Amino acid sequence: MRTLTVLLILPIFIAACSDNEQEKIDKENIAVIEKYIQAVQSKDTQTMTDLLADNYIGYGPSVSDSTNKEQAIASWKDVAENLYDKIEYTRTVNIAARVDDGRYPGNYVSDWAALKIKYKDGRGPVILHINAVYRVENGKINLSRSFYNEADVLRQLGYKF
Repeated sequence: MRTLTVLLILPIFIAACSDNEQEKIDKENIAVIEKYIQAVQSKDTQTMTDLLADNYIGYGPSVSDSTNKEQAIASWKDVAENLYDKIEYTRTVNIAARVDDGRYPGNYVSDWAALKIKYKDGRGPVILHINAVYRVENGKINLSRSFYNEADVLRQLGYKF
């Protein structure tokens, strides 16, 4: 009877341990993304460089948009120095999930955010609602996909379609 009890309790114990381990991974990954968001907000390209894996690839917002680590950092440096006066996350919510199947398995953090961007030339501010999904491995972001309405940003800047 004692053996049967142990055999019945053991799977529950193992499942509880693995859930706790995943929760720990999720919290650590959310912390990475929060640090990355803070770096974006403060235009700290060194911290951004440190948080992107060497094999990083980013997609979006358009279907054909993609960038690697070197291109992403160069773009952020240009934006920080020449375009944006201030980037303010007015709202951000992060959730973590593990994906075990499909083309890109791994641990992900999805950031739902609202940003207020002021431009150095006095344009704006623009309000941007964005969803960015990050895959995190070994404390570094190695994949991202950003979704936002580019046309709305241009409309807010006075462009006519």
